[in-house]
Amino acid sequence: MSDHHDDQHGHDDQHGHIKLEYHPGLPLSLGKLCLWLFLSTEIMFFAGLIGAYVVLRFGAPAGTWPTPHDVHLSEPIGAFNTFVLICSSLSVVLCLEAAKKNQAAAAKTWMLITFVLGSVFLGVKGYEYKEKFAHGIYPAKPHGLMYDRADVYYVSALKLRLEAVNREMTDEQKAQEAIEGFTREQWVNLMHSGAVQWTARHVTIDPSTLEARDLLEGLAYSVQHGHSSDYPVARAQAERERLSADLAGLKEEAGGIQQNEAQMRERLEQAQAANAEAEPEGDAPTAEEIQSELAALTMQSTEMQQRIKPVQDRVAFLDVLLRDDAHLMQHGIEHEMPWLRLPFVLPGGNMWASTYFLLTGFHAIHVIIGLIIFALVLPVTLGRNKAEYIENAGLYWHFVDLVWIFLFPILYLF
Repeated sequence: MSDHHDDQHGHDDQHGHIKLEYHPGLPLSLGKLCLWLFLSTEIMFFAGLIGAYVVLRFGAPAGTWPTPHDVHLSEPIGAFNTFVLICSSLSVVLCLEAAKKNQAAAAKTWMLITFVLGSVFLGVKGYEYKEKFAHGIYPAKPHGLMYDRADVYYVSALKLRLEAVNREMTDEQKAQEAIEGFTREQWVNLMHSGAVQWTARHVTIDPSTLEARDLLEGLAYSVQHGHSSDYPVARAQAERERLSADLAGLKEEAGGIQQNEAQMRERLEQAQAANAEAEPEGDAPTAEEIQSELAALTMQSTEMQQRIKPVQDRVAFLDVLLRDDAHLMQHGIEHEMPWLRLPFVLPGGNMWASTYFLLTGFHAIHVIIGLIIFALVLPVTLGRNKAEYIENAGLYWHFVDLVWIFLFPILYLF
C-alpha cells in the first residue's frame, strides 16, 4: 500500500509540474528580421526607379527613344551577365547547404565561386560602361557627346570639336590618311568648311526653312547614321547636282570678271604710257579713272572667289560622302573615323543615358556590397555556426539577382 502511494506520488511529481519554454512572436531570428525589413525598403526603392523608367520609356513618342543598337548595348553580353548572376545565386544556396552539414571546405569553395561569379558580373558591367564612354555616351555633360536633336547648338558643338581636333593633332597625325585622297588635316578642314560652316550659315539666316532642316538632318545623319534609309542619300545627291550647276555658273561669271580685269589692266598700261608722252585726247578716260574701275573689278573678283569657295568646299564634301555608293554616309563619319569623336544626334539619348546609368549604377553598388559581405566571411571556417550568416547573405544576394532579372529585359530587349 505504501509502495503504491509512493509510486502515485512520484507519478504526480513527474506530470503535475509543467515546464514552460519561451517562443518569440515571429519564427525568425533578430538578424533575419532586420534583413527582411531592410529588403522591404530596398524593394520600394528599386520599384520606384524601375517604375519611373517604364513610364519614361513607354511614354516616349515613337522614334524618340534609342534602340539597344543605337546605344551600343549587346543583348548576348547582357544575357551572359544574367546567367552569371543566376549561377551565383545557386552557388550561395549550395554554400548554405554545405555549412548546415558542417562541411566547411565545401562551403568555402561554394562561397569562393559565388564571389568570383559576382566579380565577373561587375567586370562585364565595367566593360559595357567602357564601351559607352568610348562612343561618347555619358550620364551627363560635359563629357557626353549626345544631342537630342539637330539644331544650332549641335552645329556649334561640331564646330568647336573640329577646331579642337585641329589644335590637338600633331604634325605626324595631320599627315596620316583620313580617307582616300585626304589627310586628317585636309579632311577636318573640308568638313569644317563644307559641312559645319555651310550648315551654320544657312541655319543662322532662317532655321525654320525646309532647306535649313534638311541641312541639319543631313549633317547629323552623315556623322552617325541612324538607319539604312536611302532618303538622306537621295537628298545629298540632289543637293550636289544643284550646287554643281550653281558652281559652274559662278565660275563662268568669275571668269568674265577676270577677263574684264585683264582688259582693264591693258587699258591702264596704255593710258599710263599715253600720259607719259602727251595729254590724253578729248573724252578718253584718264589713268586715274581706269585705275578706279580696275579696283572695282578686283573687288568683284575677290567677292566672287569668296562666293565660290564655300560652294566648292560643299560640293567636294558631298562628293566624298557619296563616293562608292555613299559608303561614308551610310556608315557614318563617326564610325569610319572614330579618332574625331564628333558630337552626334540621338533622340532621347540623354534621358536614356541618365536612366541607364542610374539603374545599373545603383545595382552595381548593391553587387559590390554583396561581394564585401562574402569577402568578410571567406577567411573563417564556414561550419554550422556560420549558417545563419550565410543564409542572410544569400537572401540579400537573391534580391540583387532578382532586381537584375527585371533590369535585363527592360534595358536590353525593349
